[in-house]
Order: sequence, then C-alpha cells, then structure tokens
Amino acid sequence: MQAPARRVRIAPSLLAADFARLGEEVRAIEAAGADWLHLDIMDGHFVPNISFGPALVKALRKHCGLPFDVHLMIAPVDPYLAAFAEAGADLISLHPEAGPHLHRSLQTIRALGKKAGVVLNPATPVAAVEPVLDLCDLVLVMSVNPGFGGQGFIRSQLGKIAALRAMIDGTGREIALQVDGGVTAETARDCVAAGADVLVAGTAVFGAKDYRAAINALRGVGGG
Repeated sequence: MQAPARRVRIAPSLLAADFARLGEEVRAIEAAGADWLHLDIMDGHFVPNISFGPALVKALRKHCGLPFDVHLMIAPVDPYLAAFAEAGADLISLHPEAGPHLHRSLQTIRALGKKAGVVLNPATPVAAVEPVLDLCDLVLVMSVNPGFGGQGFIRSQLGKIAALRAMIDGTGREIALQVDGGVTAETARDCVAAGADVLVAGTAVFGAKDYRAAINALRGVGGG
C-alpha cells in the first residue's frame, strides 16, 4: 500500500527578497500562501557572507504572521540563541559545527520556548544528528554549501534526504525534514520524492513575478 502523501510546506528565504522593501515582501509572501518565513543569519565567519541580525528579525515580526524559521549560520552560536528567541523566532536551527555541545545548544533553544533544528551541510554526515533526534523538531539538509543564495542544487544530497526520512520515521516522532539550496519546481519534485516535507526557496519565489504561482508550483509537486 502506498504511503499517504505528506503535505509540503514552503518557506521562502528572505535572503532573496528586495532588501529595500522587506516589510512589503514578507506581507506579500504571506498573502501568496507561504507556510513559513525562512531567515538566514550569516556572520561572515562561519560562512563567507553577512546578512542580518536579531534587530531585523524583531522589526519584521510585526509585519508577518508566519512562523519564523531562523537558520543560524554563525559561530559560536550559543551566545546568540536568546537574542533570536526574543526577537521573534519560532524555530531556531543550528549547525553541529557551530558550537562545542550540540545537545546542550538544542536544550537551550527548547528552554527558551522555541522549536529546535539541526542543519547538515553537504559534507556533514547523517550520523551527526542521530544522537540528538529526541531534541529536534526539524532537520535541515543543505543542498548547497551555505553562505550564498542562487547556487545550483547538489544532487548527492538526495540520498541523505532519503536516509534521514527513514531515520525520522523510525522514531515515530513528528520531525520536519527540510531542504534548502537550489530548490526549484523541478528539484523540489526530487526532494519530496526522497522524503522532504519543507522546502526553502529563495530565488524560485522572490525572483518570480507571481509569488503565489511560484509557491503553488513548489507545493504542487508534493501534492500538499
């Protein structure tokens, strides 16, 4: 018997938005049917780019009712967890490489009343998240190397997505499996087939003339 199709949630990445019109942009993607807003936080140290910090997250919070999915690409990450929680993050994801004690960092996020996620870079093995799955609400597979938008999809990550889907299903827990990097209507189909249920898309949404049509194209491939 075929398993029922999972609902695919779409999380447009603010990194690809028009930074001169961020308030309008987040209202527009909410009106267009986005499920989450993905916020990439980059420090120019852990990744080779700088984006924005908690002050901007806080400023956007009053313009958008979507869950804020905050992806921290900063190191050390622990000193900033509280600031992003207070700024309005609903879910905070971090990399195993961004601090000495991943388990403790996830505990901290949960103690702040937020959902917690772990992010796996293309070269980070699935095994890195297995010991802490009981503290995860989300696992994010990077299908590009983090730090820049607009990169091409790394197809070798599809096997990682499938392995994580099997691992997550084995726990019986509701853990979202997210993919970020080079996600288009075409690559989304492969991600969903491998087991992903949350798709981060930057250029594919904010680079489109019609945000609703772009979001529907991404979601439609998963039947969600």
